[in-house]
Formats: sequence, C-alpha cells, structure tokens
Amino acid sequence: MSNNHDRIYLSVIIPAYNELANISKGVLGRLAKYLDAQDYSYEVIFADDGSTDGSRQLLEKFCADHPCFRVLALEHAGKGPTVASGMLAARGQWRLFTDFDQSTPLSEIEKLLPSTVDHQIVIGSRAAQGAKREKEPLHRHIMGVGFNILTQLIILPGVQDSQCGFKLFSAKATRLLFPQLYIYARGSKVKDAFTGAFDVELLFLARRNGIAIAEIPVLWQHRPTKRVAPIKDSARMLRDIIRIRLACWRGRYPLTHEK
Repeated sequence: MSNNHDRIYLSVIIPAYNELANISKGVLGRLAKYLDAQDYSYEVIFADDGSTDGSRQLLEKFCADHPCFRVLALEHAGKGPTVASGMLAARGQWRLFTDFDQSTPLSEIEKLLPSTVDHQIVIGSRAAQGAKREKEPLHRHIMGVGFNILTQLIILPGVQDSQCGFKLFSAKATRLLFPQLYIYARGSKVKDAFTGAFDVELLFLARRNGIAIAEIPVLWQHRPTKRVAPIKDSARMLRDIIRIRLACWRGRYPLTHEK
C-alpha cells in the first residue's frame, strides 16, 4: 500500500546484527510482499547494531528500492538499546519489534491487532494457551520455561512469556517506557549481544506505570543460531532480572503520572 498518509499506522522495527544468512533466505522480499498487501500505512526500520559483515549495505540497497523501508545505523550496543533506538525513531501509531529471522512470522500481527482496542501493549506469547512452538530443541524449551518461572517469581508475576521477540506498543507507551530503560539503556555497561533480559525490564516498567499488557498466543518456529549459549545466557538473564529489581529498590525507575 502507498504511504501517502500524514500519519503512519504501523511501524515495524527489526534489530539487525550481521544478518547475511537471514538476508540470503529471502526475508526482505517476504516482509515487503506481506506489508504491501495490507490496507494500512506502514514503515519498516532496520535498526542496525553496528554490523560488520556487509549486511547493512545490503539493507541500504534494498531500502533504496523500497521507500517504506529504511536503515537506522547505530553503534554496537546490543539488542535492548538497538530496539529502543528504532522504536523511538519510528512514526507509527503502533510500533512492533520483531526478530530478523522471523521466527514469529510478521503475519502473526493479525492476532495482536484486535487487542489494541483496549490495550497499549500487546505481546506475542509462546506459552499462552493456543500458542504453537515448532522444531524447538528440548534444551531450549527447558531454558525458556525455567527463565519464565524465575521471572514470574522475582519480577513479572502473571506474564507467561516475557521473551518472545514479538511485541506491539502504542506510540504513547513507546514514548513513556523506552526512555526509562536503565539496565538496557544505550551507554549502560550491559553488553547483551542479542540475548538478555531487555524485554523483562521493559514489561516491568509497563507494570510499574500501570499499563496493562495483553498476552496473545502466536506461532513460533525455532531458527538455529550460534548466538544463544544456554548456560551462559541463562546466567546472564538471571543476573539482569536481579539487577532490575535492585535498580527499582534504589529509585532508578521514577514513577510518572502519565497514562
């Protein structure tokens, strides 16, 4: 659809870091084909986290031929700050961040949009009743279940899956919450690569500010990656959810009266 609108309806933010393998699988063409078939205005922002494999140049070339797509070139800081930069640079009424490998296909947003009627935040879930997980190795499943149990016990009771990389925010919620990030703020000492508890900090901030979260079951397909080290990453994420709780006790997350 042409984006000759004063206001964009949907912004899709995709963090990117050395994505040659995913680009070669035709991800870009599938994104464009799906979005062009929709009846709303959109933009896609590839938030590039300092890629060094030439993938940023390929993304820029693709965007030159697709005016609704653009690259946001950033210094390497990890997924959290990269997503935050893309979300805050977006112009859409609604802003979705999703993984480059499309482990949850972009079309799954059709399941999230109905809940925008009465929620400012709608998240995809691999654990809610009706969700589908395909080709997931046992160790990844155990790792995810264990982390979600700890997260609910320590900081986010009731959120069944905080880690699915498919989350939709209103423009208002984006402007309110993302600047409040502390553990995963750009310039912080956390170098999370593309793992970590960034999503947890974000949802914790939403809860702290009284913003209800709708959790919707989605399809998730395991994509093999060398970026996840189960033992190391589990320890890192546990460390960071404890750091989030400590940061709250120390007053790092001031409350706002804006709703």
